[in-house]
Amino acid sequence: MSKQVLIIEDNNDIRGNIIEILELAGFQVYQANNGKTGVELAVKHKPDVILCDIMMPDLDGYGVLYMLNKNPETAAIPFISLTAKAERIDLRKGMEMGADDYLTKPFDDIELLNAIESRLKKRDTQQNFYSKSLDKLNNLISKNGGLAELKKIIAERKSRQFKKNQIIYYNGDKGNGLYIVISGKVKTVKLTEDGRELITGIFSSDEYLGVNAMLSNEPYSDTASALEDTQVCIIPKEQLDELIRLYPEVAREFINILANDVREKEEQLLQLAYHSVRKRMAEVLLRLYHQGNDNERFKISREDMAAMAGMATETVSRTLTDFKDETLIEKKGSLITILDVKRLAKIKN
Repeated sequence: MSKQVLIIEDNNDIRGNIIEILELAGFQVYQANNGKTGVELAVKHKPDVILCDIMMPDLDGYGVLYMLNKNPETAAIPFISLTAKAERIDLRKGMEMGADDYLTKPFDDIELLNAIESRLKKRDTQQNFYSKSLDKLNNLISKNGGLAELKKIIAERKSRQFKKNQIIYYNGDKGNGLYIVISGKVKTVKLTEDGRELITGIFSSDEYLGVNAMLSNEPYSDTASALEDTQVCIIPKEQLDELIRLYPEVAREFINILANDVREKEEQLLQLAYHSVRKRMAEVLLRLYHQGNDNERFKISREDMAAMAGMATETVSRTLTDFKDETLIEKKGSLITILDVKRLAKIKN
């Protein structure tokens, strides 16, 4: 059975071109020339993917997304926004409201088909995540119904795809929920007064973002962005508050996560204050090594390493060159291979 795509676009020529491309690719296409009709068709047919123009009269793309998110039957349908504007504020607004991806006009047929295919693959990725991750969450939830309730909450939420370097949330944004990394990697950063970045954390699959903001009921205290193409799921704060109220074990586990985070931040501050350049660089390399499940190879930019170690990029380059000469690491571009973990760990301060 062919996949179904709904296109909501008020420009007849653009809509016609998209329909032609999709039908040639084997999709079954529904079309609407305004937001109201688009919402009605979405509820009626429940397509596999929705393409929606942002700038439309009456009910615009943001309004369509709002209406679809209110309806449980359409809230999980992948939503790709179409916009002629490339300004960050427009793209950010759509993503914050729950859009899964965006295409900036004009786009070609390959961009269109790739965006749709990646959204369709998302559901398979979600199912794999649920089956894999729920076992790990057994320690998080009490046995008397908590696991089933969390499973239900996660299953009802949409995951979002973030491209490399795309912002997930900004420092100062309202803490509206808990992010779970499904795939990829996320970094959290703080800006110093002179504009330099300091990486406060790197998160990979099955790890949580925003625990501090969720528990303290305060805005996010750092900025999170994707280190690579990343998929995350967000559980709204209201649902988490209810889960914590019903199952104290959940609250205790989140407090443990927060306590570990505080301890890591304290260690990071001590390293910045007292460790030598070589020692700090070795600690960064070891942290990346262990976060990759003891994988000796990983990719990271010179700028990100500088932000983790609290040093200039030129200093990073010189220190990595020294480590390479000492056969501690191998380096090709942004790909680093750890050759001797024990010697790195024994580098003196």
